[in-house]
Amino acid sequence: MKTKAMGGLSFQLSEEQEELRKWARGFAEKEIRPVAAEYDEKEEFPYEVLKKAAKVGLTNYMAPEEYGGGGLTSVMAACLILEELYWGCAGIATSLSAAGLAGLPLYYMGNEEQKKKWIPYLCDPENPRLGAMALTEPGAGSDVKAIQTRAVRDGDEWVINGRKCFITNGGIADLYVVFAKTDPDAGYYGVSAFIVPGDTPGLSGGKKERKMGIRASYTGDVIFEDVRVPHENLLGEENMAFFGAMKMLEYSRPAVAAGAVGVARAAYEYALEYAKQRVQFGRPIFKNQAISFMLADMKTKIDAARLLTWRAAELADRGESCAVEGSMAKAFAAEVAMEVTTNAVQILGGYGYMRDYPVEKWMRDAKILSIYEGTTQIQKKVIAAGL
Repeated sequence: MKTKAMGGLSFQLSEEQEELRKWARGFAEKEIRPVAAEYDEKEEFPYEVLKKAAKVGLTNYMAPEEYGGGGLTSVMAACLILEELYWGCAGIATSLSAAGLAGLPLYYMGNEEQKKKWIPYLCDPENPRLGAMALTEPGAGSDVKAIQTRAVRDGDEWVINGRKCFITNGGIADLYVVFAKTDPDAGYYGVSAFIVPGDTPGLSGGKKERKMGIRASYTGDVIFEDVRVPHENLLGEENMAFFGAMKMLEYSRPAVAAGAVGVARAAYEYALEYAKQRVQFGRPIFKNQAISFMLADMKTKIDAARLLTWRAAELADRGESCAVEGSMAKAFAAEVAMEVTTNAVQILGGYGYMRDYPVEKWMRDAKILSIYEGTTQIQKKVIAAGL
């Protein structure tokens, strides 16, 4: 075999991709890191950071230009940006992705009229609006077909009743994409999605959750009491929304994995610098093999998680299925984030446990990454189905 004639993989980012990375990193360093601890402590939504992000295009970069977005529809581009934003703060990064929570289902499931009407509404840089995807319910987390929220056709309108929980931006969003049963006996084939403006009569916010981590992100209940929307707000084909949502999640999971890499990298970098400066027994603790090997494992797993993420993103950008690869990336990166942040706390010892140092926050933030957008166990179910 002539190796000279063989092609090779390239792990080098293009100049444009490097610029995207630097753009997001610069914003994270200047606007997110300095206020991350404050928003975490107060458990407040970072409206001021959101406004700044909207003005520079970091809230609508994935929307097509014809709808007022930045035109970066590449999943790889999203991964590069989100790693940096999550490096800054996972809670704030989640909040900055607020518009996309409704924008993604609109983009993947909506017709042209719906895209033209609602995506520009979410992309206004001078008036950034919040979106929400209302899927999870008290009795239906991973088991989507178990949702109880109902939508019943009444002439040219749909009437929605039910309750959603654990919804990012739930109760404060300007626009919701709501999943409801339209054929209760059809299982996965009986779920439909609807576009519901936040000021629609009958829609109200319920309890705001007090969370372990990502405290700068608002999470709450959404209650629907005889909420009426026109038939034109049916998103996608009636009774087929489950399959649209699964396709959307297939492409969004690499982005969540990238966020996990960002959180892990933040903790690793801090722990490495600390280990080089902290002196015990007459030398930096990094000189102890027990510590240096921990850091070596952290670095190795972070790089492995990133490469899994990039592979899934590359498949998505080529228009190929990345269901298995996306689940691999999401499951592995989320567990790496939890392991790395926990070890960062351990390396700092007693200081790591104190809130004066950021590693305990990163550990708290990391846990959600193995839960939302599909638990690690659900990801493994997807992976196993593809074996």
